[in-house]
Amino acid sequence: MQRIDLIAPNEAQKKVCAKYGLPVHPPEEMVAIALDTLHKSPIYGARVQLPEGGTISWFIHCGEHSPASGFYQALHTSHLVEELPEVVKYLFLPEGARFIIDRQGYEDVWMAESE
Repeated sequence: MQRIDLIAPNEAQKKVCAKYGLPVHPPEEMVAIALDTLHKSPIYGARVQLPEGGTISWFIHCGEHSPASGFYQALHTSHLVEELPEVVKYLFLPEGARFIIDRQGYEDVWMAESE
């Protein structure tokens, strides 16, 4: 099993940041993921500014988003290798980054407008 290094990005992670001209920013140990959506497409990721005292900045879901309580579950970042390996190379994008990908190779990465 591949292990996710939360300190130093691998080459694929550095390449994504460089491709979009964005700084490399290590992820936290936990992510929020909608586990019930993993079989759907496309795959969406949003990295928010880490709230004071917070532990999660990445929110990831597949297919349609739901505002329902419990849509996201906390997951240790290292488990993404097994649960959703397609997103691992995006984890070092900075706060404010968003991505949408599919399993056929589509990719879009952008920075969200400041709120």
